[in-house]
Amino acid sequence: MKDKQQIIYVPQGGVCSKKILIDIEENRITDLLVERGCDGNAQGLSALIKGMSVDEAIARLEGIHCGNKTTSCPDQIAQALKTYQSEH
Repeated sequence: MKDKQQIIYVPQGGVCSKKILIDIEENRITDLLVERGCDGNAQGLSALIKGMSVDEAIARLEGIHCGNKTTSCPDQIAQALKTYQSEH
């Protein structure tokens, strides 16, 4: 039986996205949906991280800033994944 999980995460830090949904199966990202924010960037991120391991996605996305903010939508995806890891 495959271990399927869905993360529903509300981003912090004033980023444009309002909700992040990530589907994970066997520690790999199978889908990403970002509500609101820049649609093109969200679609691009989704296409790039599908199939990626949770650890690799965190390593690639964590710490990215948006303008003068201390976070970004990619960083918030990493934070959602880190929260998932701490709970599983």
